[in-house]
Order: sequence, then structure tokens, then C-alpha cells
Amino acid sequence: MGFAYLGALAIALTGMVLLDRRFRLFFWRDWQRAALVLPLGVVFFLIWDVAGIALGIFFRGQTDFMTGMLVGPELPLEEVFFLTLLSYNTMNAYTAAKDLLAGRWRRPRAPGVRT
Repeated sequence: MGFAYLGALAIALTGMVLLDRRFRLFFWRDWQRAALVLPLGVVFFLIWDVAGIALGIFFRGQTDFMTGMLVGPELPLEEVFFLTLLSYNTMNAYTAAKDLLAGRWRRPRAPGVRT
């Protein structure tokens, strides 16, 4: 049971990768930029978490669903995976919204159909 949350995060990350691949959103559009932006986002949020922990604002909530492994004081391993998912999801959503607003995903009209 201790790996349930980590497993769920891994499944969600896999879903993000599949969406990215299917719609060429982030890594499949520009892997070099994505390889820079994603770790920067994760590092930004890790610094945020460490600052919150140091100020006594954030603390670790332990459940049976978590591994109990820590990467720092009050910073569970699952947090790194969650922040990766958060950053990846944000970049996929941003690119998808940008494409949608730009009309990239318009469906082709059937011949002879008026709208």
C-alpha cells in the first residue's frame, strides 16, 4: 500500500507523456526547450517547498499510501513526482490552449457542407 500514491503519480505522468506525444504539445514539439523548461519548473517549486518548510508553513503529511522516503526534511519523494506532473501538465495545457486559440485544431469540413 506504501507505493499507491507514487504509482498513481507515475500513471498520471505516463498519461501526460501520451497526450504530449499524441498532440505534439511539449517534448514532441521541441524536446530541447522542454528538457530545459520542465526541470526549471520542478526546481522552482522545490525551492518554494523548501522555503515553506523552513518557515514552518509546509509539513509532511504521512499516510499509508506514501512510501515514507524523504528527499529532504519534511519533503517526501512523492512531492518531486507531483511537482513534475504539475509542471508537465501546465506546459501541455498551455500549449494546447495556445494551439486551440490559434485554430490549429480545427476539424476539416466535409465537402459541400456550409456553416
